[in-house]
Amino acid sequence: MSDTEALLGLANDVRMVCQQVSRRVRFESDTDVAPHQFSVLVKLRHRPWTPGELAEAERVSPPSMTRTVNCLCERGLVEKVGNPDDGRQRLLHLTPAGEEVVERTINARDTWMMQRLSELSGEQRAVLAAATAVLQEVLGR
Repeated sequence: MSDTEALLGLANDVRMVCQQVSRRVRFESDTDVAPHQFSVLVKLRHRPWTPGELAEAERVSPPSMTRTVNCLCERGLVEKVGNPDDGRQRLLHLTPAGEEVVERTINARDTWMMQRLSELSGEQRAVLAAATAVLQEVLGR
């Protein structure tokens, strides 16, 4: 097997495992918030955003983000507030109910992952920690 073939195989394996872990973790929640909606809630947890900023950050069209935001507002998870610096703009804030959904979901996902990791040996956890550092380095490039 050539170096190129080996590298291609590794790239495929890493991509597939990362996708499987991501998909599995996303379903660890007792809420019916869709993954794209949850991503918006997490961003709003840290600071208010405009709908345009969110659309750009999430790489979706403004109309698509408007639909997502409106759904979250209707559910009481997000609220629109006037921007004190620009009366034409609306800022999106996480409501207490939205914060609770984020907390509950993160806790459920962390609990699921911790249970899986607790089944590994110390050596396996060390290998996984080293691999995680390498993946973070790869993503940072």
